[in-house]
Amino acid sequence: MLPLVGGAVAVPLVRRWLRRRAGAREAERAAAAVAALCGAVVGELRAGREPGQALLVALREGLAEDCSSVTPASTGRLGEAEAAVLAAARFGGDVPAALRQAAQGPGLGGLSGMAACWRVAVDGGAGLATGLERLEATLREDRRRREELRAQLAGAWSTVVVLALLPVAGLGLGAALGADPLRVLLHTPGGLACLAVGASLEAAGLYWACRIVRGAEAA
Repeated sequence: MLPLVGGAVAVPLVRRWLRRRAGAREAERAAAAVAALCGAVVGELRAGREPGQALLVALREGLAEDCSSVTPASTGRLGEAEAAVLAAARFGGDVPAALRQAAQGPGLGGLSGMAACWRVAVDGGAGLATGLERLEATLREDRRRREELRAQLAGAWSTVVVLALLPVAGLGLGAALGADPLRVLLHTPGGLACLAVGASLEAAGLYWACRIVRGAEAA
């Protein structure tokens, strides 16, 4: 029964871990798309287009790239909120408000800066291209720092993996010495008690180590 119980416990944990990884990858792609959108809008503005028209062209180019990619569920640069931004830019609506609404999506926080640049340019007559150019540079620098931090934390994650595999290595060593650790752990009262305590300590140690590393990533 123990393998069945272990599998039943592991399935939701693995599923949650996969969802978290998929969400992190999607957020990274969205952040890169925001920086690319800023660069595309700057290029259109430098070419002489009006702000609304420049945003429309940049979003349409991004949508065409997404439709030609291998991702069938792609919804454009800004995800589900892109339709509201397109409508605001096309029909003269409140583009900053639409950008701020889109910025609530995962990885799209840079759109709030784009909305601020847009508002300042409309209200004060400042150069929108200059502000978006600086915003793009800032977003790319933030992404570079995140990648450097991820590379620095790769060693810590490797340590967590090694700690997780140590009990398996111990069982293999015991089996190689002829001690038959699985029979002791699964078919004797003392072994079952040791298994329960060891599994609890292992889970607590892995949780604490992962919490430390994720705390460094969040900071």
